[in-house]
Amino acid sequence: MKKSFYLYVLTFRGGDWSDAKVRFAEEMFHEHNFPKQSADFNELSNYIESYATENLTIEAFDHLWELYEGQA
Repeated sequence: MKKSFYLYVLTFRGGDWSDAKVRFAEEMFHEHNFPKQSADFNELSNYIESYATENLTIEAFDHLWELYEGQA
């Protein structure tokens, strides 16, 4: 079974702050209402669009989603 998007993105925490993926992961970690169990693109993108911040951006989400979908 594929892990949730949330768990996948957590693997980027602690990296170089200049990386948008790292900033997204850190912001997502502190967002208590983030849909942590979801692997559904529509649910996640709707959440990001509704609660976007300087670091929790749809651009970073789209890039991370491509990486998430490409994992084995």
